[in-house]
Amino acid sequence: MSERLNLREFQQNLIDRLQTTDSSESRVSTLGVQIAGRNWLVDMVDIAEVAPLPELTAVSFAKPWFRGVANIRGNLYGVVDMAGYQHDGAASGDANNRVLLVAERYAFNAALLVDRVLGLRDARNWGQSEDFDRKIEYHDEQGATWRKLDVRGLLEQTEFLQIGS
Repeated sequence: MSERLNLREFQQNLIDRLQTTDSSESRVSTLGVQIAGRNWLVDMVDIAEVAPLPELTAVSFAKPWFRGVANIRGNLYGVVDMAGYQHDGAASGDANNRVLLVAERYAFNAALLVDRVLGLRDARNWGQSEDFDRKIEYHDEQGATWRKLDVRGLLEQTEFLQIGS
């Protein structure tokens, strides 16, 4: 009988292989995602898993950007619509949407709902500039603009932790 495929183990093995086959200086350790039509980079160490949008259970009296609770392989995750949290619309809920499960090292069962995943990105050689909020923006070879999503900083924000309306 064949072994059952564990998605989390598969993703971790893939990350490990990417990191061991390349030298430490040439690792691709960021994932490109799209939130409200904007490009974002997320450090792979901040993500435990990428999964399709699961069935959600609504939570009464929660802020609109808190989409509900999801049961993912027996673990409950609070699902935050990142577009809504950033006051920039809402995720469509279509088949392209994905949830990024926050890494276990943060001890926080949160899933970040994004419009779509764009794949691994290597931003080391991209141009950089500061935007009007004094945040660093990256510019890829095609001229597209990217921002870095600070997962640790997000989890420390008071607003993020207060889901009640």
